Amino acid sequence: MDDHRVFFLCLCLMIAHSDTVEESQEPLSWMENLETMSRSRNGTSLRGLIRGLECSLLNTSFEGKNLTLQTHSIQTLAFKLGCDFTGLALSSATLERVPQASVPHAMQFPAELTQNACRTRPRELRLICIYFFTDYFFQEGYTATCVFWKEGASKDHWGVWSPEGCRTEQPSPSQVLCRCNHLSYFAVLMQLSPAPIPAELLAPLTYISLVGCSISVVASLLTILLHFQARKQGDSTTHIHMNLHASVLLLNVAFLLSPVLARAGAACTALAAILHFALLSCLTWMAIEGFNLYLLLVRVYNIYIRRYMLKLCAVGWGVPALLVLLLLVDQNSVYGPHTIPLFDSRGNGTGFQNNSICWVRSPWVHNILVMGYGGLTSLFNLVVLAWALRAVRRLRAQEKVPGTRACRDSVTVLGLTMLLGTTWALAFFSFGVFLLPQLFLFTIFNSLYGFFLFLWFCSQRCRSEAEVEAEMEAFSSSQTMP
Repeated sequence: MDDHRVFFLCLCLMIAHSDTVEESQEPLSWMENLETMSRSRNGTSLRGLIRGLECSLLNTSFEGKNLTLQTHSIQTLAFKLGCDFTGLALSSATLERVPQASVPHAMQFPAELTQNACRTRPRELRLICIYFFTDYFFQEGYTATCVFWKEGASKDHWGVWSPEGCRTEQPSPSQVLCRCNHLSYFAVLMQLSPAPIPAELLAPLTYISLVGCSISVVASLLTILLHFQARKQGDSTTHIHMNLHASVLLLNVAFLLSPVLARAGAACTALAAILHFALLSCLTWMAIEGFNLYLLLVRVYNIYIRRYMLKLCAVGWGVPALLVLLLLVDQNSVYGPHTIPLFDSRGNGTGFQNNSICWVRSPWVHNILVMGYGGLTSLFNLVVLAWALRAVRRLRAQEKVPGTRACRDSVTVLGLTMLLGTTWALAFFSFGVFLLPQLFLFTIFNSLYGFFLFLWFCSQRCRSEAEVEAEMEAFSSSQTMP
């Protein structure tokens, strides 16, 4: 079990002891069956086996006040309780024989635990604790939070983790204190990765993504159609713009299909690879836009490169395709359904839930070929922006260049470079107090990215037509002069 996962899972049930008597070997048999199932990864009878273990511990007979049984990854404790119960404290010392119990912990059961049962009918009660030193039986992947396993609250699993009735306190950085008003399967869920997304934000973020990506799909498609309708060969800058639009169009279409095919098996794997390829292509063409801007503003007169567009296409489309193909050949499990944890911060009992999309499943691939790749693109374009603004500032200082023209060029350079990668840098602010605004800003700006590029295309086209019209008027005036 990974060290950032759950260190133990404990069931605490306080139930009445029945008259049925079983040998203590019976619970041990249930525990061994559970371990066998976890090794074979067969989850068809999970609930039945756990329920069988609970009933077996309830009905088994043993001498003394408590019974302890253990296998490699499961340990059970059963305590006989009476109406004179004064409280019970359990700690990690109880599990000192189990090597997996490396994280110190303690539990306290108050005397009030048996009061309600003893008021109605005095009888022997049992407190059962089951420790699972494996994360196979339950969903995982959350921040340090006290939760219990709520059965029947998920359509896809036999339950979900819920914080209902539990309060999480951290007296010190190395301690987690759970205060719960009921008994069931409990755990302290810990994760070193970013916090889950609040479940109540899922609907607005999904709506923004759907609307924004749909608008971008239409805008990118319209831009490409307008380009071909003009029937102009255009220069390399225009061709770069069209390739960027094509990559954005593919990215948005793949993203919109991703949640729909999350359970489609091989189709989800293929779509996840396409989505990753589209993102890498989009980021690469952003960097190419920055590179081309550098050539236009810095080198100016010495920018001829033989077969320039062919080489750019080999980089813009070929490099991402090569990276994705290498990942598929080396390890095809890197793509598939990716679970996004959602946390109900309102505490209304829905607890931890999951939302799935077709995406990269490997953490190291995500860190290197998503976050790292995007970070380098954003950094490169920011450097180009600074260089471009410096060049424009020099032009403004020259007498031959009007100030209004230099100012307009500054706005043009700033707008172009901001649209070509800067907003993607918001992905690096998904922590702490920045998480909530980052989620909305990133979703809004980047889902509408294709639309912003369309506006840029329209402005450039109008500007070009205005310049042509001005030249024609100047030519006509010169012809009419005596």
